[in-house]
Amino acid sequence: MSQTKENGNWTTIIKPRNKLFEVNLKEIWDYRDLLTLFVKRTIAVQYKQTVLGPLWWIIQPAFTVFMYMVVFGGIAGIPTDGIPQPLFYLGGIAMWQYFSDCLTRTSNTFVTNSGIFGKVYFPRLIMPLSVAISNLVRFGIQLGLFVLVYIYYVIVGEAPSPNWYLLLFPLLVVMMAGLALGFGIIISSMTTKYRDLQILFSFFISLWMYATPIVYPLSQVAGKEKFGLDIASVMCLNPVTPVIEAFKYGALGAGQFVGWGWLAYSFGFMLVVLFIGILIFNKVQKSFMDTV
Repeated sequence: MSQTKENGNWTTIIKPRNKLFEVNLKEIWDYRDLLTLFVKRTIAVQYKQTVLGPLWWIIQPAFTVFMYMVVFGGIAGIPTDGIPQPLFYLGGIAMWQYFSDCLTRTSNTFVTNSGIFGKVYFPRLIMPLSVAISNLVRFGIQLGLFVLVYIYYVIVGEAPSPNWYLLLFPLLVVMMAGLALGFGIIISSMTTKYRDLQILFSFFISLWMYATPIVYPLSQVAGKEKFGLDIASVMCLNPVTPVIEAFKYGALGAGQFVGWGWLAYSFGFMLVVLFIGILIFNKVQKSFMDTV
């Protein structure tokens, strides 16, 4: 190991090549001020030079709920397990948008920040982490809207009854963030070389939402079979489905709890995806500047 010394303090340390799988949490913590700066930048840039600014975080889900009520609730007649439609749709939208926003923005990590990565060193994982943290602000505002709508139904006497499964909410948010980071890092690592994968991914995430019980309850397919397969079980193979259903069941008290087994499956899936994502990320970050 070669080192230089200045005023009695080591200023340069040359270390052996990093392992393929390595997450230096201490280094990320040392760069926490930079992480905070990126979080603030991400929040400010999203609606910079807009008239309504962060109000779009409320307007977008409100209009989406209205369209779902017209199309899925009115025209298609899809039930919502006896839950008022605005509450049912808003709960699913808030959770899904947090996941999809984290996933979409993380999937552009290398391409979007290539200018910064090429000029200065810092732990590259700080960028996807800043996305997940900054999106919590938007998620919190949309949850606030959900609470306000819930209070309205309490006043008119139509509010559903939450249960103790709502205590799982912090864990569910961590699982959503972990899944989004894992998938996003993998996609970001692949799109550094193959840009057309980004187009395919945009199309895929649109379909993914309809494979997740956002606009319909999972109870609608409970007990139904297709090609000899239980449809509800097949849908729960989507790791986001147990998370969304657990939140709706805890917050709205309707439908059916997917079970601890499926939640454990989603948690394990998250760990595997994160492991693979970091593995690929560490490999690609060493040479991605040559291909971006």
